[in-house]
Amino acid sequence: MGTHAWISPSRTLEYPGPIEFVPFTALLSRLSSGLTMHLHKREEFDAIVVGSGMSGGFAAKELCEKGLKTLVLDRGVHFEHGSSFITEHKRPFELPRNGRVPVTEVEEHYKTQGKVYLFSEATKRLFVKDDEQPYVQEKPYDWIRANQVGGRSLMWARQTYRWSPMDFESNLRDGHGVDWPIRYKDIEPWYDYVESFVGVSGQKEGLPQLPDGKFLPPMEMTAVEKHAKQAIESAFSDRTMTIGRCAVLTSQLNGRAPCHYCGECERGCSTRSFFSAVSVSLPAAAATGNLTIRPNSIVESVIYDPSTNRATGVRVIDALTLETLEVFAKIVFMCASTLGTTQIMLNSKSAAFPDGIANGSGVLGHYLGDHHMGVSASGFTEDFNDRYYAASRPNGIYIPRFRNLDARSARTDYVRGFAYQGSSWRLGPGRGAAQAGIGSDFKNSLRKPGPWEMQLWGYGETLPRFENHCRLSSTEVDQWGIPQLVLSADWGDNEKAMRKDTAACAGEMMEAAGFKNIQVTDDIEGNPHGLAIHEMGTARMGRDKQTSVLNGFNQAHDVPNLFVTDGACMASTAVQNPSITYMALTARAVDYAVTEIQNGRI
Repeated sequence: MGTHAWISPSRTLEYPGPIEFVPFTALLSRLSSGLTMHLHKREEFDAIVVGSGMSGGFAAKELCEKGLKTLVLDRGVHFEHGSSFITEHKRPFELPRNGRVPVTEVEEHYKTQGKVYLFSEATKRLFVKDDEQPYVQEKPYDWIRANQVGGRSLMWARQTYRWSPMDFESNLRDGHGVDWPIRYKDIEPWYDYVESFVGVSGQKEGLPQLPDGKFLPPMEMTAVEKHAKQAIESAFSDRTMTIGRCAVLTSQLNGRAPCHYCGECERGCSTRSFFSAVSVSLPAAAATGNLTIRPNSIVESVIYDPSTNRATGVRVIDALTLETLEVFAKIVFMCASTLGTTQIMLNSKSAAFPDGIANGSGVLGHYLGDHHMGVSASGFTEDFNDRYYAASRPNGIYIPRFRNLDARSARTDYVRGFAYQGSSWRLGPGRGAAQAGIGSDFKNSLRKPGPWEMQLWGYGETLPRFENHCRLSSTEVDQWGIPQLVLSADWGDNEKAMRKDTAACAGEMMEAAGFKNIQVTDDIEGNPHGLAIHEMGTARMGRDKQTSVLNGFNQAHDVPNLFVTDGACMASTAVQNPSITYMALTARAVDYAVTEIQNGRI
């Protein structure tokens, strides 16, 4: 496996950077022979990573930096930093349809994917076509899926919040779900480690429910947001409004440039200011010379050897040629997204595991969770008309959870809590579509900025529920012959009660800040499970192998060399965006796995 300075979680973890960033194709050409996109029908590696997004990209980086020859498989198309950013900085008039996707095309190919706020003519190629990769919705579920190497790390909103000590204790405290097998102190040094590599801008606030991290300088709030912060915090002593903690650089880091505020992150970031697997973690993996990456690779199942009780590799279908092959490795990391990972595991059947690999507990596929959303409040102000903002900030504000933190904030109608994200802006010329007017004077008035608007969007925690689940269809298969996934999830009474409070609090904070024409919305029907794109659970961690799939190191209880480090591993959802936690768990799991290999236990 080569030499490596083994990382011990008992000491402070620091990313060694900087690394040399060069075109991804150039990195690939440096690597050892056989590192093309074409594999032999039997190929052996030290490690296989299924998926190349937030978790898979980080797993690849960690495994490769520890000296393991690592194969990364992704079902999406080839995609690389720079050359694949074909719509970056293009103006609407430079696109064939001015940035719009025809309604008929959305209805035919993107009925689910088209619901995402960043879906447009410039980004549609990042999403799968729903009609080409169908699934069964037993209950409404919007499964948002990427179509390229790098996965949804190219599409995320970059909000980066640590979970708190209470988030890892809540299941035990209120009895919903199984107790997490780890605590905040176990993952804290790994948060430090990941943040040092990723680069997170933010403001320290000293809040126990939202731990501070290793931050780059914070972005600046607008004048209206600064006013709202002062008003809300004065009116409500238990609430804090801070600038979003965001995986976009505000200062140079490890050879990456700070953000230039173009505001089109989802089209690609040639400066690498926006963290994605394609721009940062996969190039770091490739720079070691230990990476093989293969796109268009549909992983059908994990191969299991009952004589050794080990996963020996995976079966792959080439998405283009339909050729099948098997690849082998000492360890397998499943990072194909919550639902992608679980679909593969459920389809990995054997005499030992007739209901899916590592499913001795019978809970694989169950306890599917997501954040509930669709509660919002908006309002306008005629003040601050002499104030504007420069460029386009790729970030908003955040109001951390303030319910059920202690006896003073406890509720009797629901457990857990919610938080808000939000932003403010001045209305542009498009406001004229909703105004009465005609003639040159009216048109000229629209050249000036309109009034300020501000919005708050609520995000709430969901409870782990066995009935929220995914399973394989017994009748429907996809174009590769793999059973389609059946998704069945709904909101419970706890979420519904929480939403009422979320809406009420949003309205009262907007009123306290002096906004006018306040509108409070709770659109639960238009925001089913999945649309927050924070799906979690289905292969959860736990202390007892009878009630969980994974142990405290993301290692399958039943198959010691199989690890799951994407959202499937989560035992609860908390309220914070989860990506930084996935990456911290991944780094920790890789460190553990490689040490187990070194000590001969895997």
